[in-house]
Amino acid sequence: MQNYSKDERTEICDDGVVRRVLAGDANAYEALLVKYTRHVWGVVCRHVPSDHVEEVAHDVFVRAYGSLGSFTLGRSFRAWLTTVAVRTCYDFWRREMRCKETPISSLAPGGDLPSTEWMDAVLSADSHRRFDAEETRKTAEEVLSLALGVLSARERMVMELYYLEGYSTREVALFLNMSMANVKINAFRSRRKLKQILEKMT
Repeated sequence: MQNYSKDERTEICDDGVVRRVLAGDANAYEALLVKYTRHVWGVVCRHVPSDHVEEVAHDVFVRAYGSLGSFTLGRSFRAWLTTVAVRTCYDFWRREMRCKETPISSLAPGGDLPSTEWMDAVLSADSHRRFDAEETRKTAEEVLSLALGVLSARERMVMELYYLEGYSTREVALFLNMSMANVKINAFRSRRKLKQILEKMT
């Protein structure tokens, strides 16, 4: 009898559900929705304003359902769904950049982005201000949110994924359907652009 790891058993289970859905059992998709709702919400919360999270998370599962045929059985469904979620967030910002209807101030401060630490690292060589811990955290979140709003949708997603969340160049390239070279170029240019914006704002 073959022994499988926990991750392998999960993938086998997910594969079974995907097969059922592709065979015409649409109701089977609910199992994946229930299983991964929390994960998708976690991804979406880090990238879109709080009042749009529910809408975008819903779009993720709708898009994933329509794209199940492109999922490779035997691979990690969670990783595949994460890519779908990130691309859906990217599309959200592309739409918002066109209509400019979403106020940057509505970004959720509880999105678990290490904005304070990141800003300190970026500006440490130039900044001489010293605030107490709470004031620094609050100010950093507000300033970073405003600064990110100046970037394009692609620049924003590259910054968040690569610098704030620590994904590798290869992972960001996969998420955003870019070449690794373009990710590196965008990351460098976006970081320089954001640093200039932050320096002017602080």
